[in-house]
Amino acid sequence: MCRHTPRCPAAGSPDREAAHVVASHPEQGWSLLCNGVLIFEDTGELLPDGRVIAPRRPFAGAL
Repeated sequence: MCRHTPRCPAAGSPDREAAHVVASHPEQGWSLLCNGVLIFEDTGELLPDGRVIAPRRPFAGAL
């Protein structure tokens, strides 16, 4: 999906969140990155191949 230079990190790379945002829906809590990753406001991710990356943000009720 990435058509600009330099190319954004691939969806499978550790720095995938550095890709450019191509669609943002803050009212729904998600953004689509140019590498095909859906990133959610709770820091969870959905990769183009269907894998789910669990949120890294600590639960608000955690001590």
